[in-house]
Amino acid sequence: MNATRRAPPPVALVMDRYDDVAHTHTALAAHDPAVGRITLHPGPGTTSDTALAHDLLAALGKPPLLPGRFPAGRQPAWEAATAWIAALPAARLTVLRAHRLTTRRLDRLLHLRDTTSIPLTLVCHRPHLTIALHRALHPVPHTVTSDLDTARSHYYGGTPAATGTQLSAQTPTASAVRWMTIPALDRLVSYDSTQSCTGPCTPAPIDWRHRPPPRSLTEAAVREITRRIRQATAHPRLAAALATTLLTRASFQQLLTVRAEDLGPDAATLAFHDPARYTDGCASHPIPAWARPFLSAAASFAALTDSQELLARQDERPHILALAENARLRPPQPPLPQPTVTSGVMWDWAERGQAERYETLLSRPGKPSRPRR
Repeated sequence: MNATRRAPPPVALVMDRYDDVAHTHTALAAHDPAVGRITLHPGPGTTSDTALAHDLLAALGKPPLLPGRFPAGRQPAWEAATAWIAALPAARLTVLRAHRLTTRRLDRLLHLRDTTSIPLTLVCHRPHLTIALHRALHPVPHTVTSDLDTARSHYYGGTPAATGTQLSAQTPTASAVRWMTIPALDRLVSYDSTQSCTGPCTPAPIDWRHRPPPRSLTEAAVREITRRIRQATAHPRLAAALATTLLTRASFQQLLTVRAEDLGPDAATLAFHDPARYTDGCASHPIPAWARPFLSAAASFAALTDSQELLARQDERPHILALAENARLRPPQPPLPQPTVTSGVMWDWAERGQAERYETLLSRPGKPSRPRR
């Protein structure tokens, strides 16, 4: 995690003494994860702190479950939520129904605040604090208000009038369910043989001598791709892997070589390793601004889960492919109609085409040599 992270501001405690619906509506109206305003309305009927993490991931606009297997069968839901919030440039978290939170849930939220420095607002919809709230806030700097206007302007971060555009922006459109065909994904399933360096390595900038660079993405494509990846997964590492592939046209084996120390300051560069020079050699890639939050979240997730891998593990190829399909992103496909393809995405079509062309070249008879005079 970032050692220079600033100290969080005092916790804001809003006392909604009479459970006024205006407080709830105003807090929900301010919710806009795209600009860092997150309103968490915990689901009723559970006291599990893991369920609260799933509620938080859902509030961030992500599916609550993470794919894959994890040690002891525990999903790192809090680690994922913490990583995503830490990657936001500016954020504020408002938690409704705080009087229903258990001590363990409150401790989780306060730890999230300490880790990410996110301003935290707790809304208590009753005249007096619960014992859990009193004990949790006693050692923590906090302010108290019961005024709706003060809460709206200082703690909720928005007004109901600003919500109409935000809700309409999240409404799915016809373009949201269409496939986006991106040539940079055609090498994701390539079976090359790159591997990590075993010693210190300072890769030079990529020079694209051995293969063409991926095509540049338009601003409209970047916005749509970013939205799709954010909404398709809660797993920071998988999201960063897919975003990186779109930028670098990397294979899965290249993703496996990237460690946390290969991410440059402010996520502005990312290094792949290839000591045998099978593909590009050891090379550093520039990272545009739109992809840096994904890589920053992956770096935070790696630190929180004590993982050396930044982008992928050996068993995560199916999950990355599934993420791309869920986001409706795919490599170029065979021309239609193609009777041999029944359904789904054909990920190895480009690889098969290259292999067939190579086999054709090998099978051609050699030209007869001219007799010497």
